[in-house]
Amino acid sequence: MSNTTNILDFVLVGFSENQEVQILHSSVFLIMYLFILGGNLLIIFLILFNHCLHTPMYFFLINLSIGDLGGTSAIIPKSIINALMNSKWISYSECVTQLFFYLSFLSSNFFFLTIMAYDRYIAICYPLHFASIMKWSSCIKMAGGAWVIGFLHAALHTGNIFSMPFCSNIINQFFCEVPQLIKLFCPGSYLGETWILIFSSGLEIGCLSFIILSYVWIFTTVLRMSSIEKREKAFSTCIPHIIVVSLLVGSSLLAHLILPANSPSRLDQVFTTLYAVVPSLMNPIIYSMRNKDVKIALRKLVG
Repeated sequence: MSNTTNILDFVLVGFSENQEVQILHSSVFLIMYLFILGGNLLIIFLILFNHCLHTPMYFFLINLSIGDLGGTSAIIPKSIINALMNSKWISYSECVTQLFFYLSFLSSNFFFLTIMAYDRYIAICYPLHFASIMKWSSCIKMAGGAWVIGFLHAALHTGNIFSMPFCSNIINQFFCEVPQLIKLFCPGSYLGETWILIFSSGLEIGCLSFIILSYVWIFTTVLRMSSIEKREKAFSTCIPHIIVVSLLVGSSLLAHLILPANSPSRLDQVFTTLYAVVPSLMNPIIYSMRNKDVKIALRKLVG
């Protein structure tokens, strides 16, 4: 196939051609997806209907849960349907749509994690100015900015990728993933996407650097506190966020940088699942298990 005009469908290789393995794959993904739906919807419900949780941190947590729901909904249902129907096909338009929405929610979530680090920084380092800085109008503007930038970033990435000529339509993954789509480019078509990847990497490194710098100042401030009780309270509000960021960044680095380029396809797909699905599954568990306010709200709901 010489260019994109000849490609009407893509082939998603998936985990295996064996019917039993496909059934296992669909069952595992279905269970994970149901847990993601249930856990994130529960977090959203608890925050919306508990006035004690109507604070900027939990407002951004709602947005993070929406991002988790959207990102996984963009890739998991199609993978489950293909496995159940013993099919590997995804249409060109479906692949474009899947990549756009997945990148949109993933990018927005990374921005929300950055905003949440800023929220903790202001709350712990400048508690007297927190109410004036983190006003609801400011929070809504930051959230709106995160969504807009996330969707613009996804549109830039998606538009650029699908403007390139493809010399193959076989995607060695269970969804339309950027690195696998780049491998399908015809020789000499990499330069345009290289600049986009450099821009995206710079954006991600900037957000990650801001998060790290925020926690350096937070830990410096916490260690200066004379009260052990205040230290524990400050750390308790930061630990879930640190775990979530570490899980997302660590699994992404493992899948894209640590694994060699010629790694076995099945191993590559397993590690892709770690960063594409597992963080969305673990986020509600981390915030419900490590956050005292969420646990209290959950007990009230159950009670």
